[in-house]
Amino acid sequence: MSNQSSHGGQGPRRRRGLGREKLAVARRDTPGGPAWELVHPRCSRKRREDIEEVEAMVEAGETEIAHDELVWLLSECPDFLEAHVQLGLIALEEDDAKLARGHFGRAYELAIRALDAAGATQPLPYHLDGNKPFFQAAKGLVHSLMEIGRKQAAKEVCQRIAPLDPSDPLGIQRIAQR
Repeated sequence: MSNQSSHGGQGPRRRRGLGREKLAVARRDTPGGPAWELVHPRCSRKRREDIEEVEAMVEAGETEIAHDELVWLLSECPDFLEAHVQLGLIALEEDDAKLARGHFGRAYELAIRALDAAGATQPLPYHLDGNKPFFQAAKGLVHSLMEIGRKQAAKEVCQRIAPLDPSDPLGIQRIAQR
C-alpha cells in the first residue's frame, strides 16, 4: 500500500481538532487564598488582537463584518469563549434572544465541562482575567433565557455559578430574580 491518498497524493492528512488544545482549569495562588482560573487554549490567546478588532467593528456599527470575523475565528478555535460571547452580544443587539442563548450557552457549556473535568474548582473569582469570559457568557445566557421565558433554566444556571464567585460582581443572580 502506498502513501498516496485520495486527497491529491500529499500523504496523510491532519484531521481538524486532532490534538487540539482545549479550555482547562488551573489552581492559582491569590492574595485571598487559592483559587481557580480558566486557562484558555493557545489558539484563543493568540487571537487577542482579533477580538479587539471585532470590538472596534461592533462599536463602529460594522456588526455584519464582525459577525463574519467571529465565525471564522471559531472555525479556527472552537473553544474561543470570547468569540462566543461577542456573537451572543451581537445577537442580543439584533433582538435575537434565541440565537444569543445559543452562543452564550456554548461558551458556558465549554467552561462547565472544563470545571467538571478538573473536579472541585471553587472559588473561581471573576477578577481573574481567565474567568471573565465565562461569567460574561453566564450573564448573557441568564439574560437570554429570561428573555425567551425559560426562567427555570436561568435559575439553574444561577445556582450552578453562585458558589463559584459569591460576590456576583456582574449581578447575574439579580437578572434571574426579575
